[in-house]
Amino acid sequence: MVRYFGNRAQFIQKMELELLEKRKRAIYSGTFDPITNGHIDIIKRALQVFDEVIVAVANSNAKNPMFDTETRVMLVEKATQGLNVKAKSFSTLLVDFAKGEDINIIIRGLRAVSDFEYELQMGYANSSLDKNIDTMYFMPTLQNAFVSSSVVREVLKFNGCVSHLVPNEILDDLKKLQSIEQC
Repeated sequence: MVRYFGNRAQFIQKMELELLEKRKRAIYSGTFDPITNGHIDIIKRALQVFDEVIVAVANSNAKNPMFDTETRVMLVEKATQGLNVKAKSFSTLLVDFAKGEDINIIIRGLRAVSDFEYELQMGYANSSLDKNIDTMYFMPTLQNAFVSSSVVREVLKFNGCVSHLVPNEILDDLKKLQSIEQC
């Protein structure tokens, strides 16, 4: 039994704040150019562990993205409606963005052994920049193991059907943005 002294409303407000502070949050970063079913798979898996996932959309002009940052954020927001996800863009070091969000867990997806080497190196690099940062790796389902934004972009370039690769919520947007008629 919880005992309180004083104003009940203030006590409840204090307890709610304490619960919010204890929420576990993580960041899932990438270019999401565009967000795919593989990304959604990783986000849903992360939400089984964390209360909230911040999808951090990197500006990443060096990668020459197909879609601008604002469009990618919008696509992430649409694709994650109904999930406890916030989409935000960033153009800093990931560890600095994480510090600004008061989050110390970074989520990464691993599709194949080749991903592991790169992601492990990035995890170590982030940890060397901020010793409080940890990286947690999730594997997608086998169905989504081959799905990548690069594959989606390549199919889009040739007016191919990507309905099995991206969330239904963004399919109409991709059709408009890329003038795709089929699918």
